[in-house]
Amino acid sequence: MPTSEWFREWFDSPYYHKLYFERNEKEAADFIGRLLTLLQPSPGSAMLDIACGKGRHAHFLARKGYDVTGIDLAPDSIAFARRFENEHLHFFVHDMHQLLCARCFDYAFNFFTSFGYFDTQRENRNVLRMAAVALRPRGIFVLDYLNARHIVPRLVPAETKTIGHTVYTITRWCDGRHFYKRIGIEDPELKEPREYTEKVAVFTPDDFKDMLASVGLQIRGLYGDYELDPYEPDRSPRIILVAEKSTPKTA
Repeated sequence: MPTSEWFREWFDSPYYHKLYFERNEKEAADFIGRLLTLLQPSPGSAMLDIACGKGRHAHFLARKGYDVTGIDLAPDSIAFARRFENEHLHFFVHDMHQLLCARCFDYAFNFFTSFGYFDTQRENRNVLRMAAVALRPRGIFVLDYLNARHIVPRLVPAETKTIGHTVYTITRWCDGRHFYKRIGIEDPELKEPREYTEKVAVFTPDDFKDMLASVGLQIRGLYGDYELDPYEPDRSPRIILVAEKSTPKTA
């Protein structure tokens, strides 16, 4: 079983980036384009990319003229992302549980199931609370997550991938509460094989609705794929939520 903070080591491993190298840059750029068309941000809007990795989505947002900050726990990923910094694009090593700032951003994003890694609901809510506090009133939070109802019947229990000289043996399963992916790694450069196990919580749109409401965020849109088609519980591969921060009540 995975350690409670399995993501700290795995997400900063060169073998993680090697395994997921096939992520499509054009697909990401097209998704960002569709999302911006939907959201219609004002020119120069301040945006936060939570768990930004090497900054793929943040780069696309900055190229569109927005002021973008990316945060991630993995120092090597941030070091790579910083090679592309400019006056409108910045990256920081930061734990997404911890408050970053208050009312600093017009938009906050959490892409590619970069959530649900934690042992308790309190920890998951703390991530959403950080995003909510960082947003200005009526700011927008977008969360992109896997759709369990679509994935469970299509889960590939085992496969082997060879990338260069590295062999990955991958096993997947779901216990109803979490998805697991065990990744065995064999490489001539390693003295002995390595193994990592990813663990991601199963959440439904209703779960997200409750968690977001508890931190002052209200869902305004629900989509099911990177084309931003309407969400269909059994057919949509993703849960993409657009939520708005509540305005403070006046006395």
